[in-house]
Amino acid sequence: MSNPNLEQLTAAQKANAEVMTALMRTAFNGLERLTALNMAATREFFNTTVASTQQLLAAKDANAVAKLGSELTQPSTEKLMDYSRSLYDLVTDMQKEVTSVMEAQYSNFQQTAASAVEKAKTATPVGGDVFAATMQTMLDASTKAFGQMNSMAKQLSDIAEANMQAASKVAAPAKTSATAAARKSAAK
Repeated sequence: MSNPNLEQLTAAQKANAEVMTALMRTAFNGLERLTALNMAATREFFNTTVASTQQLLAAKDANAVAKLGSELTQPSTEKLMDYSRSLYDLVTDMQKEVTSVMEAQYSNFQQTAASAVEKAKTATPVGGDVFAATMQTMLDASTKAFGQMNSMAKQLSDIAEANMQAASKVAAPAKTSATAAARKSAAK
């Protein structure tokens, strides 16, 4: 093995290690953010449950309990939607970071492969052009596959965004009807 090949191998290994480090850092940051989100949601759920239980225990009659039940449902729905939005934002941010790292790595790979194909065309004996053409076809196919993968990831992200918007639209009328039911129970 010649010295330039050893240097190329070392450079490739270093680049791969940097990519893996970036992906691991992204994963740990995402896990840290998810843990913080879940801890905050758990704390909020606990505090809300304790406060709700105290309110229900302090109720004087069945109408007061019914009214409280309706009133207590409304904030829970809002909190669930806020949690869902936060979770969606976290996943979207992580996907963008991972995609960015992968696109940069793929771009580097594509440039290196194209350079290798060009060198193979000029440095190979008769019949080498067939090898170079095969390599170029493989490189074009991988570029197309990578583009399709990115397109599919974008479509999935768009679908998830649409689902979040639809859920928000559904939650708003549910909140309004819960408030109206609470007012109706209180009027009785």
